[in-house]
Amino acid sequence: MTRRLALIPFLLLMAILVISLLHPSVPAAVANHTNISFADTAWMLSATGLVLIMTPGLAFFYGGMVSKKNVISTMLQSFICMAVITVVWVVFGFSLAFGDSWKGIIGNPATFFMMKGVIEGAPWELAPTIPLLLFAFYQLKFAIITPALITGAFAERIRFTSYLLFIVLFSIFIYSPLAHATWHPNGILAKWGVLDFAGGTVVHMSAGWAALASAIYLKGRSMPGHHPARITY
Repeated sequence: MTRRLALIPFLLLMAILVISLLHPSVPAAVANHTNISFADTAWMLSATGLVLIMTPGLAFFYGGMVSKKNVISTMLQSFICMAVITVVWVVFGFSLAFGDSWKGIIGNPATFFMMKGVIEGAPWELAPTIPLLLFAFYQLKFAIITPALITGAFAERIRFTSYLLFIVLFSIFIYSPLAHATWHPNGILAKWGVLDFAGGTVVHMSAGWAALASAIYLKGRSMPGHHPARITY
């Protein structure tokens, strides 16, 4: 991948930063009264941790399905999602998914820009018994695992720098709009009555279709004398 293509995520990030600074927004979906439940908070903390360890588990799973020379690069593709997507999510990704709605398709990137108004812990409308910060972190784990799921579709056939570009663009243009349309109370799919309790639409369908498109575009991988790197010790 050329250096010019590598600059695309950076330029896109800077453009959204400028838009967010020029058009500040106050989250409209934040509840006025806090009613934090310690039990709900404890459970969501546990659930957040459990979803987080799915990504390292996925890295080991995919790493065991490729040849030995590609184990590290394949595993790193899953691990790097934890770093890159976290940065995108903190800066404007959470806003794109759960910010004030634009036509029910995507959120205003300025609503929770740089986690503005999130740290205080005011509960959100659809999660009134847990801090908003915890809700944002819980949703972050799904934003991380979704592009990581796709890596198996193009294992051993994509450059690492190209993969970084892919996960940033996927998070911005595929995952965030779909999460907003489905899980935001003003999302277009939510208004149509679409229900997604476990990520079957936002996570698995988006990852599945993206994986299918990637596999079709990149074709099958050459595996002469293929010996998976699976180990049991």
